[in-house]
Amino acid sequence: MNFKHIRNLCLSFPEVTEEVKWRQDRYFSVENQPFCVTDSDTDGGASFKVPEQEFEAMIAREGIIPAPYMDREFWVMVLDFSWLTDDEWTHYIHQSYELVKALLPKKNIEHH
Repeated sequence: MNFKHIRNLCLSFPEVTEEVKWRQDRYFSVENQPFCVTDSDTDGGASFKVPEQEFEAMIAREGIIPAPYMDREFWVMVLDFSWLTDDEWTHYIHQSYELVKALLPKKNIEHH
């Protein structure tokens, strides 16, 4: 996995936007709520949200740490793309997208 594949994966989900912050950090968000953050200048890793019950097991893995400033929200930082398999990247990023999306307020639907 690399930045290009992570970017394509994130942008394949419905209603996702991409924003560059701090010169090279890419924020992938659904309704302005980020679900994945990565650095576009390096093939370093990425940060994403995990379920609370998976957080401790994830940060116990080599190459994965609590995401700075986001660990209270159960975000992890994978330090290099090589620490997860392509299938794991796909699983965890999709899971993060679904977790963040589930926290969004439900849109009001008018009945006619």
